[in-house]
Amino acid sequence: MKSALIIGVGQFGTHIAKRMSKMNCEVMAVDLDENRINAILPLVTNAQIGDSTNAEFMESLGIPDYDVCIVTISGNFQNSLETTALLKELGAKQVIARAQNDVQEKFLLRNGADETVYPEKQTAIRLATKAASDSILDYIQMDKNVSIYEISVPKDWDGKTLASLDIRRKYQLNIIAIRRDDQLTIPMADTALHSADDILVIGSLKDIRKCFKL
Repeated sequence: MKSALIIGVGQFGTHIAKRMSKMNCEVMAVDLDENRINAILPLVTNAQIGDSTNAEFMESLGIPDYDVCIVTISGNFQNSLETTALLKELGAKQVIARAQNDVQEKFLLRNGADETVYPEKQTAIRLATKAASDSILDYIQMDKNVSIYEISVPKDWDGKTLASLDIRRKYQLNIIAIRRDDQLTIPMADTALHSADDILVIGSLKDIRKCFKL
């Protein structure tokens, strides 16, 4: 069972806290706002009102005991930056911090964050990728080069097997799952595709565009 310290329980932080609690994590929530703490308290293991830039208060939380510390403060980047740096000074094992623009992301990484999340940018890229093509149904970015795309099976692929299409060799892409009748299955080389199927393909955008003529 993992333990998490979540600092800042606005909408974004609350969603994280709820999800981690449902996944049987021990969650401690911290915020300056008493109303937010009262709202989140029934949903987490514990919650405290406190200033995350105050070293004495933060030390009292036993920072090294948490598997992950997540900073989701919004609207006050100075506090977010100070909190991130302080967590590392106090021995945090892993610090994930929310950024709201590219500059914030750079500063957070330089000042102690092991990882950043940039929800506005990530959501925008996902939406733009889906909206740019009728064939792309969903998109998950894995790193800056490789992503997973859910794509409608091209009509001229109907009845063809993965082996006969051979897109791994031709385009450096892998079909990792097929969605058929709202169920995901893991395909084999001799699995035949249907025009009504959707497929999950992992690879680069350049190769996706080349393969599916987007």
